[in-house]
Amino acid sequence: MVSPPHEAMHRIFQHDPGLFSRVSRFLGVDIPAPVNATALPTDLTESNPVERRVDTLLRLETADQGSFILAVEAQGKKHPDKPASWAYYTAYLWTKYRLPTALLVVCQDHATARWAQQPVSCGPPQLPTLTVQPLVAGPHNMPVITDPEDARADLVLASLAAITHAAEPDVDVIPKALSTALRDAPEDVAKPLIEFTAQGLAKRPAKNLWRNLVAVDLSFYKSYLAEEVRDEVRKEVRAEVRDEVRAEVRDEVRDEVRAEVRDEALTRGEARRAAADVLAVLAERGLLVSEAVRERIDGCDDPETLSRWLRRAVTASTAEDVVSGA
Repeated sequence: MVSPPHEAMHRIFQHDPGLFSRVSRFLGVDIPAPVNATALPTDLTESNPVERRVDTLLRLETADQGSFILAVEAQGKKHPDKPASWAYYTAYLWTKYRLPTALLVVCQDHATARWAQQPVSCGPPQLPTLTVQPLVAGPHNMPVITDPEDARADLVLASLAAITHAAEPDVDVIPKALSTALRDAPEDVAKPLIEFTAQGLAKRPAKNLWRNLVAVDLSFYKSYLAEEVRDEVRKEVRAEVRDEVRAEVRDEVRDEVRAEVRDEALTRGEARRAAADVLAVLAERGLLVSEAVRERIDGCDDPETLSRWLRRAVTASTAEDVVSGA
């Protein structure tokens, strides 16, 4: 049961919202007087559960300092709502487990890393009641591992280094060192790291390098990553073969068409000469050749027909008799 003093101590601020400003100077801060105040519902219970999930949550035990909770968040870009979510996560976990709670944010670019590691307070500037300042791992502080021996000493760190430097121009040296180090690793150790690295590199250019390294240096590995490389090679080979076949067929068709065109040209030339012979005989005999007959003779492309007309031209009484009945 809520006691009257409890009610009085907070309801008085509802009665006079400006009271907080006047009291603040005794608290060592200076809060300006409000120009407007609105009473909000005090019931913060949510009628519908809101799903809130942290990316990874671990309870870690230590010998000297006991247990603590670690929440890990992957952050691909700046997001104005994230600090509030992180504050909720840490406060909730602290309340639920009653253990120190840490937050680690992993980034792949410098801008997001700088943004994520800035402290954000939920209160006004003078009253940072709850401040969120996560630890941030990113290209600004993760090592660039170039030596396979260094990668072999900590394969998981090398994988994380490749992931966090995915967008960096010098990233290629890390996958090369890691793939070399993984050659000697047991298959059950290498497989998950190969997957993590592939997923972390995502669509970055280094993903293609990693896939090629996996296919060449880690031939034992038969996951989707290696199969993906093989599928791409198959597609490339199929395309090359198709192009070769098309070229061969094109050459064959070109030869056939060239022969057809040559034959057509020879036939047309023979027809032109035969038509000229028919007209020459008619002219020699002094027969009148109308325009219609001339066009029919000139327009005929059939050497056999023209040969028949040539024989008729020798004895026909008129030019029309030459072409009559075809």
